[in-house]
Amino acid sequence: MSGSVAERLASVRERVAAACARAGRPVESVTLVAVSKLKPADLIREAYAAGQRDFGENYAQELRDKAAELEDLEGLRWHAIGALQTNKVKYVARAAGAFHALDRLEVARELSKRREGAPPLPVYVEVNVGGESTKSGRRPTRSASSWMRSAPCRPPGGGADGAAAPTEEEARARADFQALRELARVHGLPGLSMGTTHDFEWAIEEGATVVRVGTAIFGERALKSP
Repeated sequence: MSGSVAERLASVRERVAAACARAGRPVESVTLVAVSKLKPADLIREAYAAGQRDFGENYAQELRDKAAELEDLEGLRWHAIGALQTNKVKYVARAAGAFHALDRLEVARELSKRREGAPPLPVYVEVNVGGESTKSGRRPTRSASSWMRSAPCRPPGGGADGAAAPTEEEARARADFQALRELARVHGLPGLSMGTTHDFEWAIEEGATVVRVGTAIFGERALKSP
C-alpha cells in the first residue's frame, strides 16, 4: 500500500466526510478509530502528528503497553476493540477510554469493579448480527435483549457493536448494519460502532457513530507472534 500513514489517514477522512455528506450527517457525528493492533508505536505517533486521536487495539496487554509507551501524547484515546477474558480486564479497565466488545456479564461486572472511583467506561455490547459461528457476540434474540438491559456498566455514550458477515455484497452488509441500528433504537442506545476498512462507508450511511479502520491507514495486518 503506497503513501505515508498521514496520506492514507487523510484519504480515509475524505471518504468518511463523503459518506457523511451522502447520509446528510455532519462529519462530527462519526468518530474514526484508527486500528493500530500489532503496529509499532512510531506509526501511531505519525498518525497522531496528523491529527488522529482515537486508536483501537485488539489485545489487552498490547493496549496496556502502548498506553504506557505513548503516555506523552496528550489527548490520545484508546479503544479496546477485542473480546476480553475476565483475567485480562485489569489491563484495559483504566487505560481504555471505551470498550467495544462486551459479550458477557462477567466482563461487565469486572470492568465496573476495576473502574471503581473512576468515571464510567463507555461500552458497546457486541452483537453477532451476521450469525457467524466464528465470531463472538450476542445474537439479536429476546434473551440477548434482556441481557443488554441488565449489563451493569452500560453508561450513557455506549451502544451496540457489530460487523457485517464477511461478504463484498453491499445489500447483505447494509442489511446487517440496519439490523444493528434497529436493535440500538429499540434499546435507546446512542452509539453504533460498526464498519471496518472494507465497509465503513456503508456503515456510516446506515447510522454508524464509530468506525474502526486499520488496513486503509496502517497497511496490511502483521501476524501475531505465537
